[in-house]
Amino acid sequence: MNEKKPNIIFILSDDQGAWALGCAGNHEIITPNIDGLAKRGMMFSNFYCVSPVCSPARASLLTGKIPSQHGVHDWITHNNNAEISSIDFLEGQICYTDILKKHGYVCGLSGKWHLGNSLVPHKSFDHWYAHTGGGGPYYNAPMVKDGVIARDPRYITDLITDDAIGFIKKCTYEGKPFYLSVNYTAPHSPWLNNHPKEYLDLYKDCPFETCPQEKEHPFSIFLTKEVAKDIRGNLTGYFASVTAMDANIGRIISTLEELSVLENTVVIFSSDNGFSCGQHGFWGKGNGTYPLNMYETSVKVPFIISHPGHIKENEKCDMVLSAYDFMPTLLDYLNISNQSDANLPGKSFAPLLCGENCDCENQAVVFNEYGPVRMIRQGDWKFIKRYPYGPNELYNLMRDPGEKENQVNEKPYLNIAREMNEILERWFDRYVIRELDGSRLPVFGSGQLCRPSYSCSPDEIFFCDDYIKETEFYKSSNNF
Repeated sequence: MNEKKPNIIFILSDDQGAWALGCAGNHEIITPNIDGLAKRGMMFSNFYCVSPVCSPARASLLTGKIPSQHGVHDWITHNNNAEISSIDFLEGQICYTDILKKHGYVCGLSGKWHLGNSLVPHKSFDHWYAHTGGGGPYYNAPMVKDGVIARDPRYITDLITDDAIGFIKKCTYEGKPFYLSVNYTAPHSPWLNNHPKEYLDLYKDCPFETCPQEKEHPFSIFLTKEVAKDIRGNLTGYFASVTAMDANIGRIISTLEELSVLENTVVIFSSDNGFSCGQHGFWGKGNGTYPLNMYETSVKVPFIISHPGHIKENEKCDMVLSAYDFMPTLLDYLNISNQSDANLPGKSFAPLLCGENCDCENQAVVFNEYGPVRMIRQGDWKFIKRYPYGPNELYNLMRDPGEKENQVNEKPYLNIAREMNEILERWFDRYVIRELDGSRLPVFGSGQLCRPSYSCSPDEIFFCDDYIKETEFYKSSNNF
């Protein structure tokens, strides 16, 4: 773009499945402002996170790298157990915010960080209003501003929005182009007794038929069993938290309109990872089961981008794309070259935004990893591999969108599984940094304690809770 630098606002929700939006076809959830954003821009219906859990997914968005390149393989547990963590999990990594800063952007963060040491700004952020952990109560949340932790009694979704609006106004009044990460904790748990009554009441009579509670998955973990004590209450809280976030997104859009900068602002909405609210018989994401899973509800996320007058409006794209494509796309759209790393896996889909042909149209394949579990989606087929011995999975998503029929051992499809496995292995061989290779690390889904590059053994890097230690799969697999 050769004209005035556009502002960028990247709104990232937490644990929101791609299914949990009105514009995605969910007739029960109330999201008029996000739906409006989709009407003013492009919505991508086959957009995948890089890893189906928060910290590695967020690290991949910022760096354009897969976990086996940046070393964040699981959610960071230090921040949830203590308000201060000294480790910077992205130390030595170049993020797109570093590049934007060098090109004249003022960069701000309002909300969740969850990549280590939230007390100080990282990655060229000039403005820093960060949650000290990865989740927690929606009231009295621990937030950092000017290096000080404060607990405000108000609803955190409102607090994040208030801070974001303040940053937008300040930059606009000063005439500075800005980049802003609005990282909500919604709709992450807890859901019971944590959301304003006005939003809970909207779902008082909702049948929640868009969240069928399937038979409990044999690999489900404790969260599913806890939610089972009050399924309706938890569904109400999940939906209400999304609607409360949507109302606050409306406040941000209104602010841009009032300041007359909406047409010069790229607004992006996505989520760090997907989420199952009873789909497949469990509640959670990639670590909602053990062994870890790669169901569509876990790995598929919403992605909407709007820039009035520049990006096609009311357009839906079904192309298969990944969050590791985000960094090259954003920089390409802004006409900013990235020479930080020649071995990034993503490809820019910026031409698609303007209705042009795109090299990524011929790709139609994405990859995903969560420690010893990897996935490839190519065309209608999806192959999941667990190292070193399985169990593996193969699904035809066109015929079996609910991923009910694992065909990996079916004779007619053995060649498909073999070919997809070869493609997967070649791709990861190309990009993986050996000492950061997730397939060789004991990632359990229970949290990451430090970086693999630190002087600690693999068993000291990842936490394995008592529930997982008790499972028969863990006892019998010799996986690690």
